Amino acid sequence: MKANVPRREDLESLSIARVGEPTIESPLKLRGNLFTDDSDRVVVHADSDTIGASLKEGEMPPMFEAAGPRKKIFFDPASLTCGIVTCGGLCPGLNDVVRSITLTLLLQYGVKKVLGFRYGYGGLSANADHPPMELTPDVVDGIQHKGGTILGTSRGMQEPAEMVETLLEYDVRILFVVGGDGTFKGAHRIAAEIKKRGLTIAVVGVPKTIDNDIYGSESSFGFGTAVDKAREAIASAHEEARAAFNGIGLVKVMGRDSGFIAACSSLANSDVNFCLIPESPFRLEGDDGLLRRIETRLARKHHAVIVAAEGAGQGLLKETHQKDAAGNVIYADIGLFLKGAISEYLSQKNISFTIKYIDPSYTIRSCPANARDSIFCLLLAEMAVHAGMAGKTDMFVGYWNQHFTNMPLSFAVNKRKKLDTNGPLWQTLLAITSEK
Repeated sequence: MKANVPRREDLESLSIARVGEPTIESPLKLRGNLFTDDSDRVVVHADSDTIGASLKEGEMPPMFEAAGPRKKIFFDPASLTCGIVTCGGLCPGLNDVVRSITLTLLLQYGVKKVLGFRYGYGGLSANADHPPMELTPDVVDGIQHKGGTILGTSRGMQEPAEMVETLLEYDVRILFVVGGDGTFKGAHRIAAEIKKRGLTIAVVGVPKTIDNDIYGSESSFGFGTAVDKAREAIASAHEEARAAFNGIGLVKVMGRDSGFIAACSSLANSDVNFCLIPESPFRLEGDDGLLRRIETRLARKHHAVIVAAEGAGQGLLKETHQKDAAGNVIYADIGLFLKGAISEYLSQKNISFTIKYIDPSYTIRSCPANARDSIFCLLLAEMAVHAGMAGKTDMFVGYWNQHFTNMPLSFAVNKRKKLDTNGPLWQTLLAITSEK
């Protein structure tokens, strides 16, 4: 099974929960037959070999529910209040999503009110430092051109019971949660608390991870912008390296557990000599180790460019055992470690060199989305609104085989999409770097 294709055991339950049966005619005025039926499906496996290997005799292939506007909705827009919360680290496109959710709710569906809860799940706590802000067309006007999120963000969970009480206090009937797998874990717990109480509140997720590691979704917003910006940093590192005799340009990019940004930006740049990702362990020492290979490269070309994902080579570093507010292990800095190890090795060999270390992570996280990400954000947000208005809950909007899909939140919790080191992307990168 390919590393970035969902496992068979994870595909057994793909049904989407709903808070009730939709009975209200949708107010959307769509040209043509653009409504989506609940029976519309997106096939998970696109190639015949994988489909055949994944099926027992007589079985239908696994399929995701197609996202899109429904003819019947559950919530009455005229009396509906919705909430939006952005969680986790910054990512290009957050403001685009907030804006698109707001405008789709207010202008397309005619929803009564949209509230933005401040600074992540902390804004849903009983002792929140800031009240929610009402989001109107004027408030969200132009925010898509700015980085960050006007709602603020944070890491860490609050008690689900406490957050549900806040939703009840503000009469929020649909909560849109924008975040990654840790945020989705929290959203899943909120949905479970709502279900336990028998409340009619929907929880809908919009996948936000700059690392492109949401399980069950081929793409996530912010990733394309990150690749663009990382490519620029790599180009700078290449120029720095070429300008010095035995110059080394070392760039660290995002990617805690998945190396998509490192691999794709290296391919896009095509000047990278060594790309290091979490999915492919490497050695420092020995004839085939990284240090010896850098020495060989310098002897031949007198400059080298190295790109490392933040989660690469963590087995070589001293474990910190520290965790952030969301419970993620705080990784040691692989970039600084490599800079020190390379410098020590070449110095002991009496090889003159210059090394420049570039870490563009926070610059990338906080920049506005590029054109492609902006479009993707708009469409993701619209699909999330369509799902929420139809009464679907405990779910997120994914993207698979060039179609938007409705996915259970449980599908993406405690899982990460990984770069397939046997797949064409990584094999192409290995071929390109080995030529240099």
